[in-house]
Amino acid sequence: MTEKNPGAGSAPQRFRVHHLAQAKERHEPLTMLTAYDAVSGRIFDEAGVDMLLVGDSIGDNMLGHPSTIPVTVDEMIPAVRAVARAVRRALVVADLPFGSYEASPAQCHATAVRMFKEGLAHAVKFEGGAHLADHVRLCATSGIPVFGHLGFTPQAENMLGGKRVQGRGRAAAEKLVADARALEDAGAVALVLEMVPAPLAAQVTDLLRIPTIGIGAGPDVDGQVLVWTDMAGMGSWSPRFAKRFGNVGEELGEAARRYAAAVRERQFPGPEHSYES
Repeated sequence: MTEKNPGAGSAPQRFRVHHLAQAKERHEPLTMLTAYDAVSGRIFDEAGVDMLLVGDSIGDNMLGHPSTIPVTVDEMIPAVRAVARAVRRALVVADLPFGSYEASPAQCHATAVRMFKEGLAHAVKFEGGAHLADHVRLCATSGIPVFGHLGFTPQAENMLGGKRVQGRGRAAAEKLVADARALEDAGAVALVLEMVPAPLAAQVTDLLRIPTIGIGAGPDVDGQVLVWTDMAGMGSWSPRFAKRFGNVGEELGEAARRYAAAVRERQFPGPEHSYES
């Protein structure tokens, strides 16, 4: 799924947009995690994760916002740039935050260009269906790969009535399928499906040529994405669709407690941590 590069030596091969289609064709599951800084980006990249999403979920996971809605482009760009500078292999996908793309294809394109030129992103993602097909088309024809996002779209949480599963019922399912096809036809390179019934996600996956990336969309999609703080157990709560693959939050808290105790008891720093005159 990666190309040979004789000049790269032992350097890892970049995961690029055309590898998405190759993975789907070969039925190779795709992996994606969120990342918001150079430290997490480097760790996940070295772990072999295919794609890193610098999501507007930075708002309620890192910036103390109650949701993704307050996040601005100016808050996103430094995070995208930090992750992009840290990785050697992974494809870096930047979210376009609420209010930065919906008004027109031109607004969407301008924001996407900033994510590429200032943030060094490799692709962008934004939420919405067929009504944004022209937005996708303009970006795609300009050389900007676009990931679509259907199902539960956090930026529309107020319209959706909260964090609710989407696509239930015949009419809702048919609309989601139509939206997915419209985004693919407009030139999207992949599609995130969030909080969608597993049978519907499987149906969309079978219908599309582009890969689907699920989050709360069951096992029969082409790849999976999780918010890294949920994946690593950084908090006391995580969504039903998330699985904890570690308890990093507990270990980090214990390390901080050990540090504070060592300082208060004058056990740190010791001679081995000090310089002589």
